[in-house]
Amino acid sequence: MLNWNNSSIFASLIALLIIAPVFAVFYSAFLGDTSLWPHLFSTVLPRYISNTIILMLGVGLLSTLLGVSTAWVVTRYEFFGKNFFQWALLLPAAVPAYIIAYTYTDFLEYAGPVQKILREFFNFQNSNEYWFPEIRSMEGAIFVMSFVLYPYVYMTTRASFLTVPVSFFQTSLIYGRSSFFSVALPLARPGIIAGVALVLMETISDFGTVEYFALETLTLGVFNVWLGMNSLSGASQISSVLFVFVVVLLTIEYLARRRQRYHEKSSGQNMVESKSSSKLQKIVCFFICLMPIIIGFVIPVSILLNFILSGFSIINFTEIFHTSFFSIILAFSGAFFVMLASVFLIIISNYRSNNFQKVLIFLASCGYALPGTILAVGMVIFLGWINKYFNFHLSYFAGGFFILLFAYVVRFLAVGNASIRSGILQIHPNAMDASLTMGSGFFRGVRVIIMPLIFSNILIGGILVFVDILKELPITLLLRPFNFETLATYVYQYASDELLQESSFAALIIVVVGLGPIIFLNSALQRVSQKKESN
Repeated sequence: MLNWNNSSIFASLIALLIIAPVFAVFYSAFLGDTSLWPHLFSTVLPRYISNTIILMLGVGLLSTLLGVSTAWVVTRYEFFGKNFFQWALLLPAAVPAYIIAYTYTDFLEYAGPVQKILREFFNFQNSNEYWFPEIRSMEGAIFVMSFVLYPYVYMTTRASFLTVPVSFFQTSLIYGRSSFFSVALPLARPGIIAGVALVLMETISDFGTVEYFALETLTLGVFNVWLGMNSLSGASQISSVLFVFVVVLLTIEYLARRRQRYHEKSSGQNMVESKSSSKLQKIVCFFICLMPIIIGFVIPVSILLNFILSGFSIINFTEIFHTSFFSIILAFSGAFFVMLASVFLIIISNYRSNNFQKVLIFLASCGYALPGTILAVGMVIFLGWINKYFNFHLSYFAGGFFILLFAYVVRFLAVGNASIRSGILQIHPNAMDASLTMGSGFFRGVRVIIMPLIFSNILIGGILVFVDILKELPITLLLRPFNFETLATYVYQYASDELLQESSFAALIIVVVGLGPIIFLNSALQRVSQKKESN
């Protein structure tokens, strides 16, 4: 075990600072004012919990169906457009759930184009003469969220399918068993569960969709109790219940990955070959892949473009460009500090820390699994304590900007850590030892050897964090200074007032920027495929 040193002590203090807002939530929930617990349990909490569970089950099931089916089709079958669908199926991930909720509400509501066409075609006079599903409902939320979250399942499942040894499929054919149900699905189960866990964590942390659809989930409950009832302790108590859901999901995902073990002893061609199929099968495969892209990306983007063209005269482009400028500055600043912390913490954890410090640094990266509303509550409680003892004299705007940056570091540190760690693991451990043997100091070795080798990882991680911050809604909405808007809050404010045309251009900017990670995700899947082909 390594001894404590100045750099590892400093890293431990940073990790503790990042962990502190999460601990503040539980301190306020169980050691603060607990008088609200009985009232919450007897009134709103059961409804919040039941709605959250229903939403998670619905989104989880539909996302799994979409993700697994599309992943299997593009992996196993040969059909027209297969190469296009392999990367295009990731496109809906660029559309934030709250934006697809806004667009489909306008598209499918009574005054929208779909119901207008139905009334004109069948000569219906009013809504009493026909039935049409209500988009602002639990079912509507499940529908719109599933079609932008299924790429998580698609990505992890397809990667699992690509790594299944071809000999396993050959063996199933010899015994007359289904390649999908007997081989691919059981072996891909850890990847499927990992993808579903990501989907469910995104579902329980969603604020924009459930607020717009008026679904009383735990996330919306935190917001309502905090701002509606002016009870920070009540919000922290609901947050603690929400945290239990997150812990369960993380545990399930960890157990799934831990059991992922299989090996192939034989040498030879390992790439799963695409099956030739009949004309009908090719058509079915084509539409299985086309439907999620149309619903999850093409229709929402088309609606936004139509809003922009039809409402061109009322869109305040000057204000949107002004908001975009400050959003970019905020996202860039947040990404800079996240990557700065990630580089320092991961390097110290890998080269100069003991086991206890490694655990602290690992815990500091768990904030990504927590909903933004929980972190917002924790930030207010923790910084309230700090200000009481140290009495910082910052202007309201500067203080709010600082709080936002701190919250982004807590929320997105895991993204930066994952990127830096993947780069560090590719560097031979003897590289730093050789540098130290040659008489170079530790930090000079980091600057000369480590930093050039992980520069691409820093860049990739920074881009991913930048896009995540640009799309982030609940943290920014709850912690921003007055009269300060980002693109996400700008879209939310106008959409909440049913002014979708005014917010359409800002929403489209978010979607376009969100295409960046899609390129990296597709590159990762391509590397898996190429590696498989080379074996």
